[in-house]
Amino acid sequence: MAVKMRLTRMGDKKNPFYRVVVIDSHKARDGQYVDLVGTYNPLNEEVHLDVEKAKKWVECGVQPTETVRMLLVRENILEPRKSHKA
Repeated sequence: MAVKMRLTRMGDKKNPFYRVVVIDSHKARDGQYVDLVGTYNPLNEEVHLDVEKAKKWVECGVQPTETVRMLLVRENILEPRKSHKA
């Protein structure tokens, strides 16, 4: 089972709100998730993450999506990727 940390959409039309969840990668975007790690509101750039849960899942090998990776780096849970510029 490939497990990912990704966003699931909540909120109204033109007023998005996301949950950061750990979910089987074969499930639907808004399908049943394994664990709720936090929330993200893109309209006011507000992020609420359970840091201990997020670290535990990353240590277990969960692969975050690019957007979730950006949020984890912003919250100092993950290190930024090194660029390979010559």
